[in-house]
Amino acid sequence: MSTHTKDLEEYTHDELAAQPIGAWTGQAYRLVVGALRAQLAVEDLTQPHWWTLNHASGAPGSWTRATLTDRLTPYDDLNTDFDEVYDDLIARGWLTEDATGGMALTEEGEAGRLRARGRNLQVHEQTHEGIDPADFVVTINVLRRIVANLGGNGNLPDDGK
Repeated sequence: MSTHTKDLEEYTHDELAAQPIGAWTGQAYRLVVGALRAQLAVEDLTQPHWWTLNHASGAPGSWTRATLTDRLTPYDDLNTDFDEVYDDLIARGWLTEDATGGMALTEEGEAGRLRARGRNLQVHEQTHEGIDPADFVVTINVLRRIVANLGGNGNLPDDGK
């Protein structure tokens, strides 16, 4: 068990059912994203860097600045200038652009992506501690339904490949 994990008190069904979902999802979001961002910062990366590395790795040469920016902007809460992200990765020697604007990772970029992936997996493992996989699936499905009920897209994100 993680040193960060505390024993949770037990509550009645009615007490839990009365909890404000926005407060709990907001707190979970801030903690999970904060932990991910902290791990990425060790590699001097932001989430938009990470997203770029994953997309470019998964479909080398098929993403351009414009298509990738369109894809990533809905997930961005940092008002990111994606051209700065792409330029930074190119300056590091992690990303290339071909004559048509298609982006691909270099060997250094893939190595950096794998290091960042390992750091993100540590956060993933920590967030899943003490949670039965079936309960996690139920949670995701409940959140998908909440999103759909409020007019959002409750489908899983398209991996863009």
